[in-house]
Parts: sequence; C-alpha cells; structure tokens
Amino acid sequence: MDDRQINEKLDKYFAMTEKAISLVKIAKPNKDADDVLAMAKNYFSDARHFREKGDLLTALAAVSYAHAWLDAGARLRLFEVDAGSNLFVVD
Repeated sequence: MDDRQINEKLDKYFAMTEKAISLVKIAKPNKDADDVLAMAKNYFSDARHFREKGDLLTALAAVSYAHAWLDAGARLRLFEVDAGSNLFVVD
C-alpha cells in the first residue's frame, strides 16, 4: 500500500470516527463510560498527531483503535448510539 492509498483510508476513517465520536451519548454516567470515551478521543488525537508527523501507518493504527474503543463502549452499552448509523458494531 502506498502513501496515497493510506491517506485515502485515513480520510475515510478520520471522517467516520469523528462522526461516531460526535454521536456517542453516555448511557449512564459512570467512570467506565468516561474512561472508554476518553481513550477513544485520546487515540483519535494521537492519530492526528502521527498523521501530521508523516507517520501514516501509526496514524492508521491509532484511528482504528479510537473507533474500536467506541465500538466496545457501544457493545457494552456504556454508550447510547444510533445502531442505524452503520458506525458502530451493535446488536
């Protein structure tokens, strides 16, 4: 995969994850939900940092981790999400 292809994937995953972050609502305030959302946001921020440095593969890994944290929070029902948005792995 060349840099152009990685950047295309990054554009897609950044947009998807940013939208997912904006849609997440904590179902019931608690430390676990706060921690999971914070981890997602931190990985998302890290992904931006790595992309700006030109470390595209690490940026891709970090944005993937960010979205995985969101999926985990949704799956554990820590978050209320729109299952019809196709942004989360939920039943």
